[in-house]
Amino acid sequence: MQAFFRNEKVQMFAVALGTAAAGEFKINPVPGDLFRIGLGGSAFLLFLLLMNRLPFIKTGLWTAAVVVAFRTLLDLVFAPAGGFRLSGELAVHISGGLYYLVFALGMRTIQRRIERMNPLLLGAVCAGIDLTSNTAEMCCRWLLNGSDISNAATWGYIALVGAVRGFFMTGLYSSIAVSQIRALNLEQNKRMEQMLAVSSGLYGEVFYLRKSMDAIEHATGSGYRLYADLKREGLADFSRRQLAITQEMHEVKKDSQRIAAGLLKLFEQEAKTRLSLGEIARYAVRGNQKYAMMLSKQIVFDVRIRADYHTSEHLPLLSLLNNLLANAVEAIDRSGAVGLEIYTDNDDTVLLVTDTGPGIPEKDRELVFEPGFTTKFGREGSAATGIGLSHVHDIAQTLGGEIRLFLPAGDVWSTAFEAVFATEALNKGE
Repeated sequence: MQAFFRNEKVQMFAVALGTAAAGEFKINPVPGDLFRIGLGGSAFLLFLLLMNRLPFIKTGLWTAAVVVAFRTLLDLVFAPAGGFRLSGELAVHISGGLYYLVFALGMRTIQRRIERMNPLLLGAVCAGIDLTSNTAEMCCRWLLNGSDISNAATWGYIALVGAVRGFFMTGLYSSIAVSQIRALNLEQNKRMEQMLAVSSGLYGEVFYLRKSMDAIEHATGSGYRLYADLKREGLADFSRRQLAITQEMHEVKKDSQRIAAGLLKLFEQEAKTRLSLGEIARYAVRGNQKYAMMLSKQIVFDVRIRADYHTSEHLPLLSLLNNLLANAVEAIDRSGAVGLEIYTDNDDTVLLVTDTGPGIPEKDRELVFEPGFTTKFGREGSAATGIGLSHVHDIAQTLGGEIRLFLPAGDVWSTAFEAVFATEALNKGE
């Protein structure tokens, strides 16, 4: 069905039929029915502006033919008995069809520039095309029917209607175009947010993978040394088994290296993108607002961006903020607040995350960045993995910064994590 409506001929016929129908809603500026000004011209102009990929000349021919046939058919249906003369009706309506053909020819001259033209200039050009088309219609009526075209008031009215129609329709087209751009931008932002969420998550996994590879490398070396010791002691069977284990560990490391290399290529492409600190903060906060809703928690996010510049380190920063904000959300029982503030302090950029949770006991504060440490336990008493803050600490160090936990002043916030980075390190290449 979608392919049917995307067919060019179907679209041209729809334009022609819609224009013919709209043309029956008309006003007559001069006595009689020889000259009509109706919604047909307005509808045709709007169709051409919105569907500017269609071949305008063919569309004009289709519209001219359908308008003449449509009006002639209506005259046949509603004419009194014996009052219908085909030649007479065609003589009246052919000039109306000529209007749409000339209009399409005029629009064809600016077709490729429609989307780039200033709205006021576009409105003025369309008004001029409308006046030219009406002139061609009037001259045709004069030649075929001997209509009087010497009335100055009629020409003034035609010019006025053309100007109003041109500027009004181009204004309507601009409004529709702006709405489409906004909808497209919203969709692009949504996709960007989803892509960044996936990329920052992958960044965290690659970070862990690289740490695991270092551990495997160390274990492989220790395994090989153990094999050498066993062989030297004459324990041939044990040494062969140990060598097999060491070789398997080495294969695991090579597989991990291949996976890490593939993922790092993705991050090399991402590194070409630069996001502002404000954008990074908004993406992180939106993701954790959804996380809070998923946990059925009523949490207010207080975001204050006092320093904002673009950086290519958006993935590690986003991964860091996602971890800190998620920890803050998890720490709050049912309702509370989470704060995020970004500011500069001399040559440093500071990312401050605070929350109104129960806080961390003083005896545990020196351990929070140690791998395996956690204060979170499930309903059955099982401990969480405890790798989040250790991960945040490692990311901060990778960027040449540091992170610390402290008790904030005042009685609003219970916990505060402060990540400090050299502004020059984040802002390089700006």
